[in-house]
Amino acid sequence: MTSLPFPGAAASAGTVDPAALLDLALRAASAAGDELIKRYGFIQGLDSKSSATDPVSDADRASEALLVEMITAQRPDDGILGEEGADRESRSGLRWVIDPLDGTVNYIYGIDEWAVSVAIEDLDGPLVGVVRNPVSGRTYSAVRGGGAFRDGKPIRVNDPVPAARALLATGFSYTAERRIKQSAFMARLLPQIRDLRRCGSAALDVCMVADGQVDAFYEEGVNWWDVAAATVICREAGGVDSRVSPAGAAPGYLFAGPGLHKELTNLF
Repeated sequence: MTSLPFPGAAASAGTVDPAALLDLALRAASAAGDELIKRYGFIQGLDSKSSATDPVSDADRASEALLVEMITAQRPDDGILGEEGADRESRSGLRWVIDPLDGTVNYIYGIDEWAVSVAIEDLDGPLVGVVRNPVSGRTYSAVRGGGAFRDGKPIRVNDPVPAARALLATGFSYTAERRIKQSAFMARLLPQIRDLRRCGSAALDVCMVADGQVDAFYEEGVNWWDVAAATVICREAGGVDSRVSPAGAAPGYLFAGPGLHKELTNLF
């Protein structure tokens, strides 16, 4: 699974210091998280996006504005793609893919499972990923070729795990029509696995796969900014990812250890 070509992708990324990019991504995610914590429990400017159940708040927008400001100040030639509308062409061959608040519904309800997700991609796909839960302070990070970490400690996917003993994280669409198909598919899959978990943040779910807290993640309808950062984290933790198309459902993202990924793909 790779991201789609982005504007400016034909440009050369030149000599890039991944450590410097990671440092900026970590600082930006931390600052955006602090901004969200200040607003946590005081929701304002609540609107809907794709459906009445798909919310966006002033907190989402303020977090994205802060991320864009920090990135632009130090990397003015890099592209940016953000969930809340940030869209800038790359002149450097690098693009930042940001989700300023993944898990907005959890955030609104005071459920502490939400995150800031910051990815940097080059011509070969995700290069750097940072996913931070500002409530717990837990931070997942990775640079392509450098391993995956939680709070500075190496992490690894569970492997091998047979499907019958696999704990699968998932999520559901904000539209009723999609939910009907998703629930029907999950009803068919559930008897063939250990159990399901629905935490409410795709970015954190994929990081949980990387950290061995769940064995796999599958969801239909997620956007690239939801999983871009977590993708490089999971890959560096030994995970495999792909787009899959279960019978009766739309294509979705599947993350798991190599053996389980193959078995689940066959079940799908």
